[in-house]
Amino acid sequence: MSIAGDEQAAGLIRAPRLVSLDVFRGITIAFMILVGNRIGDYYYWPLDHAPWNGYTPTDLIFPAFLFIVGITIVFSSESRLSRGDSRASLILHTFRRAAILFFLGLVINGFPYFDLSTLRIYGVLQRIAICFLVASIWYLLDRRASSKIVLLAAILLGYWFLMRWVPVPGFGVPGRDIPFLDPSRNLAACLDRHVFPGRLYDTVRDPEGILSTLPALGTTILGMLTGIWLHSKRSASQKAAGMFACGVAGILLGTIWGHWFPINKNLWTSSFVVLTAGWSLVVFSLLYWAVDIKNWKRGWTYVWLVFGTNAITAYVFSHLLAATLFAIHRNHGGVSVSVYQSLSAMFLVKTFTPNFDSLLYALCSIFVCYLPIAWLYHKKIFLKI
Repeated sequence: MSIAGDEQAAGLIRAPRLVSLDVFRGITIAFMILVGNRIGDYYYWPLDHAPWNGYTPTDLIFPAFLFIVGITIVFSSESRLSRGDSRASLILHTFRRAAILFFLGLVINGFPYFDLSTLRIYGVLQRIAICFLVASIWYLLDRRASSKIVLLAAILLGYWFLMRWVPVPGFGVPGRDIPFLDPSRNLAACLDRHVFPGRLYDTVRDPEGILSTLPALGTTILGMLTGIWLHSKRSASQKAAGMFACGVAGILLGTIWGHWFPINKNLWTSSFVVLTAGWSLVVFSLLYWAVDIKNWKRGWTYVWLVFGTNAITAYVFSHLLAATLFAIHRNHGGVSVSVYQSLSAMFLVKTFTPNFDSLLYALCSIFVCYLPIAWLYHKKIFLKI
């Protein structure tokens, strides 16, 4: 079937690049850097993850990025197909990009010592790579919205069934023999301990583990459905209104479902998927209305475009910089002190609370990361994977 025929069958039209999407990506990556840099255990509650069930504003950030990945898959695929690229070439390109993302995630986890005996295999970039790979191939094979809805329903309901009714080896059935979604005695944690013992983020479990990547794929699919909606033959105002309405519905539905399947970022529960996608839709619809419809771009969007157009570069740089500050030591009064410890002591002054000092440290970290990324943006250098 020709490309034009595919677009007609999917009900899609070619759309210009969305500045609002770059702004949303930039805001998301900046906040990922913000919450990833702090002094010890000092933080303001909005800038830390919920300890288990429930959520904070920080818990909305990573899902927002996966949601953006889903939208980008549709826009990128449609753009390249319209230029005459074959599906086979796009699939090969998808495998290459996913492999690079996964590799960068391993570099972040191992830098600078790279102890292969304890190297964490899971990670944020690794999850992005897997979700990007599966979602991209699925979209290239079938570009209909209906197939995405069916797969999404199967993922969310299937994950709920696995976590609720499948016995956890050595512990029993959740809700009967053990508490439902017990932090260490759940199917996802059990699987991760079996596959990668000694390589998990939280020792007995991992927030980016194997099984919880399945509902994370659901987050990406919801982004793909949004991308398909944006490519549809509707007016810009209709698209903005539709996204906002679906976002509000998602927040309400996720909150309600959370009474039976608790909202939990560590396990990426199905209710968490629906709720966070709802928040992403609300925020993005407002940005889409302000930036792409009302054309309110002067001044305030610049910083976010700097981060948004080199998002992965900014994220990788921030992690390598933080690891370097931990690794470099100097002698201070006969004691070996890392650069990070020295900087922390400088920020922990007496005139502010430790939590506020930690926030200042995080903001300074963002500024330091911003400088090289702004230089790349000024030189029109966009590092693509």
